[in-house]
Amino acid sequence: MFGADKGKPGSADERLRGRDLRLGIVQARFNEPVTNALAQACQQELLALGVRQTDIRLVQVPGALEVPIALQAMAETAKFDALIALGCIIRGETYHFELVANESGHGVSRVALDYQLPIANAILTTENLEQAVARQSDKGRDAARVAVEMANLLEEIG
Repeated sequence: MFGADKGKPGSADERLRGRDLRLGIVQARFNEPVTNALAQACQQELLALGVRQTDIRLVQVPGALEVPIALQAMAETAKFDALIALGCIIRGETYHFELVANESGHGVSRVALDYQLPIANAILTTENLEQAVARQSDKGRDAARVAVEMANLLEEIG
């Protein structure tokens, strides 16, 4: 929601420290100009949070429906502290938008719960390209922050 108050993490300095974290990113290529911008903003924010470039693994898949299987493959390696899903689904004239949005979202959540691994879901679902472009940088940065915060939170809990 535009202008939503996202709150602040409890112990913000500690939970947003990316040093020593290994992060995986799965980027859908469909609507590639938007997903490239998401990926760029996400990676820049991860670096700003202290994640080393060598600890970031980016893979690309054709579209949002393929994101969950790549996330699952990465989760199965047990090499990552958190994962990030990037994609862009823009409403068209058919029901296909709802199908892709719902199924990709369900798949991302299922992998996170099945593997008890934080996954920041930044698969945009918008009405048009203008909305996607308006969100691409902020949502890429948000995904990086969510992944780092959740990786640290689960480490703290465990």
